[in-house]
Amino acid sequence: MTEASIIRQSAMPRTRESLAADLRTLGVRAGETLLVHSSLKALGWVNGAETAVIQALCDVITPAGTLVMPAMSADLTDPVHWGAPPIPQAWHEPVRQSMPAFDPKRTPTRGMGRIAELFRTWPGVSRSSHPASSLAAWGTQASAILRDQPLEDPFGENSPLARLYDLQARVLLLGVTFESCTVLHLAERRTWPHQALIQEGAPLMVDGERRWVRYETPILRVDLLEDAGRHLVETGIAQSGIVGSARSYLLPVREAVDATVARWRGME
Repeated sequence: MTEASIIRQSAMPRTRESLAADLRTLGVRAGETLLVHSSLKALGWVNGAETAVIQALCDVITPAGTLVMPAMSADLTDPVHWGAPPIPQAWHEPVRQSMPAFDPKRTPTRGMGRIAELFRTWPGVSRSSHPASSLAAWGTQASAILRDQPLEDPFGENSPLARLYDLQARVLLLGVTFESCTVLHLAERRTWPHQALIQEGAPLMVDGERRWVRYETPILRVDLLEDAGRHLVETGIAQSGIVGSARSYLLPVREAVDATVARWRGME
């Protein structure tokens, strides 16, 4: 979608102030912990683009709250598994040997959208240590949420997602579908704690040196998330509203995870 088409489809410009008003109407509260997945273009034409969106979110939750976004970099993985796009087999080892090491300050996100990518560099934002599945956070609970993300199980019981569950955080899907709802992977890990594993790898700094580190991690199922999302909407756990031009959803992490675990266990 081009910027011109976004302008044509927008009744009026979206602003920091109008987006903040929409977020409050949806139910976002001052002082809460909020994990946000987002699409800038879904919001309509925003004056200030991603900068204005982040400002609006910070205005609403205030410095007493905590804002969290995905900072995932799926290209810092073993190229043998790449499919979007794949690379020739002969490239695999040269890519492993030359891939820059993960750096929380410098490694860009991949496929997370413009809002999440800017948030990664926002003043006061910290990032967790996982090379492929990190989160970024700003606010009072940032350090507690991001600490010690396990390399082998980034979305399991000792992960930032589990800490969001414990903190009774909420998720805001800002113009994106439930396929982007990362906390549902915590429900997946709790439903099937013995999922099949895949051999992965990433370039990490170890004792001051770049090394290719291999590890095993669960194979997650994105195909389950949309069905789980429909169930959360139908049961009223996920609230729906419009922010800017975007259909958006607000849902509590604890209730969403518990309901999804119950649903998936009932389907076995």
